[in-house]
Amino acid sequence: MAKRVLVVDDEPNIVLSLEFLMRRAGFEVQVARTGGEALKALEGEPPDLVLLDVMMPEVDGYEVCERLRARPEWRKTKIIMLTARGREAERERGLALGADAYITKPFSTRELVEQVKRMLEVA
Repeated sequence: MAKRVLVVDDEPNIVLSLEFLMRRAGFEVQVARTGGEALKALEGEPPDLVLLDVMMPEVDGYEVCERLRARPEWRKTKIIMLTARGREAERERGLALGADAYITKPFSTRELVEQVKRMLEVA
């Protein structure tokens, strides 16, 4: 069974790119365009990994990360925060809230796919 990835970003071009990359790598992909949509999407069967933007309307990525980590049934879900915010304090905040990785935009698509595969232990 394919591993499930939830792509959370409010920028249509980034969503399209990430969705394409993850599907091409063999993952099942679900998309949320706001933090609120992401939290609703998590209510079903939680994904194996979330690619999470930080700056979004409604609920930002930090809050989504914090809420995700607060629920026992979501604790196994891996979180990679993807953001244009690259300051060390922001990175530390994301990791302190429970993100497994914090990647700044622009990023290497090849390296992102490799990191997702490593985190989900997919060859």
